[in-house]
Amino acid sequence: MLDRRSILKMVTGGIALTLIPSSQLLAQTSGKRLVMVFDVRRCTGCMSCTVSCAIENQTDAGRNRTRVSQASIEQDDGFATLAVPLQCNHCSNPVCVEVCPADATYKREEDGIVVIDYDKCIHCQRCVAACPYGARQKDTHYKKPPEKCNFCIHRVSEGLLPTCVETCIGEARNFGDLNDPNSTVSQLIKNNDVYAMLASEGTQPNIFYIGLPEQTNDKETLSINFLDWQR
Repeated sequence: MLDRRSILKMVTGGIALTLIPSSQLLAQTSGKRLVMVFDVRRCTGCMSCTVSCAIENQTDAGRNRTRVSQASIEQDDGFATLAVPLQCNHCSNPVCVEVCPADATYKREEDGIVVIDYDKCIHCQRCVAACPYGARQKDTHYKKPPEKCNFCIHRVSEGLLPTCVETCIGEARNFGDLNDPNSTVSQLIKNNDVYAMLASEGTQPNIFYIGLPEQTNDKETLSINFLDWQR
């Protein structure tokens, strides 16, 4: 368990975030490529995204589909605190799909969203252990499927934004089709340095970050429990 002091040291050493060339990300693929871009410079850590997500998706207590961790970095004039949103990365090469024995987890060809077929899921929770991002929340009783972000697929199918994006007061969360050069996400990626968590794992994540310091340790960031920070 990380305490506040260890969080203050989290950016020293270890594996840093990977800078992804915008030319690589903006390469056209077939169909839509729905992604999220988090601008941590605008995130206030208000947690409205986690609250609205829980209400919209009626998740069980303690099984959040999205979370915001507090990360501190040391600067010449002191410490700065960043709020870092974390959730399912809707990977282009998702390991959760590979380990599912029931083919209940799959990636949609039409837009790239990774979803769980709740009718097929056998509640084995293998995908929870396989996800390198810790993005799936297990049912400890093995009676329900894991919880994870699905980009509010029921809203997106109706032309609406995911609820976390719609309720973000700082406009730190951005969602759209990366294959559309005029989309907000395409413009953000084109005009900023873009980072991804655990890009070296080969999962090809589709959650991207702008505004993070280059020395940020992604493995340490993913391991932070935001409840520990508040104690």
